[in-house]
Amino acid sequence: MGTVLAIANQKGGVGKTTTAINLSACLAEKGKKVLVIDTDPQGNTTSGFGLNKNELETSIYDLMLGENSAKECMVEVENIPGLKLIPSNIDLSGAEIQLIDENNKEYILRDAIDYVKDDFDYVIIDCPPSLNMLTINAMTTADSVLVPIQCEYYALEGIAQLMMTIDLVHDRLNDKLTMDGVVFTMFDGRTNLSNEVVESVKNSIQAHVYETIIPRNVRLAEAPSHGLPINLYDSKSAGTESYRKLADEIIARH
Repeated sequence: MGTVLAIANQKGGVGKTTTAINLSACLAEKGKKVLVIDTDPQGNTTSGFGLNKNELETSIYDLMLGENSAKECMVEVENIPGLKLIPSNIDLSGAEIQLIDENNKEYILRDAIDYVKDDFDYVIIDCPPSLNMLTINAMTTADSVLVPIQCEYYALEGIAQLMMTIDLVHDRLNDKLTMDGVVFTMFDGRTNLSNEVVESVKNSIQAHVYETIIPRNVRLAEAPSHGLPINLYDSKSAGTESYRKLADEIIARH
């Protein structure tokens, strides 16, 4: 049975999409069957895997509106055996309004993915940087939530609210949902601030903290513009090694 992991943080710019792309690619590299679901209307995960988000035949928008099944919306990701993607684009931004009167709209994604999740070892859901209906759908579908936290001054901003949302979804909509843990991103070992943020977060939240810390890395920043995950763009970079280690930790934990 596949593990469904939502990657969420309502604060933008924390490495959420970077983590979704590169963790998924490294899990696939290790022989795991992976489905990535892009639930962000910006479609950055989609373009990060090399797809033109403006020329999609089907997307998660069609799935949410019930026009296509999950299998019909999946695409193969070039050069990454074992990895499939349900892509997204700006069309998805209208779904929340179109579904406003829909019964059980919080469970649309869950009901669609139930048919296919056992075909995969991991289902990774990249959430939008806000707590809206799309994020709630991701959390009702997921077994647990992975939270990237950037090693910068306002790292803890919004985390309390996100953890409260996870608790609310657990209590009211999905009683199997757990907080998977925290992964630190954009770490710069040359600064005291990065080290201080790591210690501050560890002392402030009651959650699992992954040992792997993702560094601030030029190659990681460059890879999306080439439509490649970091392990294909530069297999020997520090970013690649970090995401491979995180994939190992995820496999061991689940």
